[in-house]
Amino acid sequence: MNIRKTALEAALLSAVVITAPASAQVSGIATAETSVAIANSKALGTAYQQIAGQYAATFQQILTKRQEINNLSVQLDTNKDKELTQAELDVAIKAKSPLPVQLDAKQKEIDALQGPIILAQLFSVEQIALKYNAAQEAVIAEKKINILLAPSAIIAAADVIDVTSAITAQLDKMVPSVAMVPPAGWRASRQIGALYQQIQQAQQIQAAQAAAAQPPAATPADQPESR
Repeated sequence: MNIRKTALEAALLSAVVITAPASAQVSGIATAETSVAIANSKALGTAYQQIAGQYAATFQQILTKRQEINNLSVQLDTNKDKELTQAELDVAIKAKSPLPVQLDAKQKEIDALQGPIILAQLFSVEQIALKYNAAQEAVIAEKKINILLAPSAIIAAADVIDVTSAITAQLDKMVPSVAMVPPAGWRASRQIGALYQQIQQAQQIQAAQAAAAQPPAATPADQPESR
């Protein structure tokens, strides 16, 4: 248990500093983003795809219930600004409208449906996170890095390289695949829960960047004038 906790804590450090001996010259500075390195790993990508396939029907149920929540929210949005505020909910509750109760019930149904999906994703993340420290150390040794920091820790520095992709490549070697079904009674640690949230955010950012990078749809070529 102590070994597992130590490995997780090492993987989740927001800034990792490795210093060379006092007699050595410190020259190699690099950055790495833990959540991005794990998010881009092949094992996690494959696991998420398999989970999506396994729970395809559940995902469809969730989408349906989200649409039902949206329909209820529209009815409660009295000023029609497309934002349901707590004040609007309070007015409906005071008026004894059944809609807030229905809204809460639908959200609880979604939470219950999402439970097994999130658990499988968390278990996949943990298996990769347990190997992160070893992958990071391999990259540090290979690239002769003296100081490794999280990107947010850098204010200004010359000759800083990002080794996130190199750590991902090491993870791909060390963890080619992961299991998706956790043992009975398994629960994710608080550290893994935080890392999972960071990975979700990293994936959302990457998806938004990919969408923004898409070229605009080509307009039909002007038709020649008929004679």
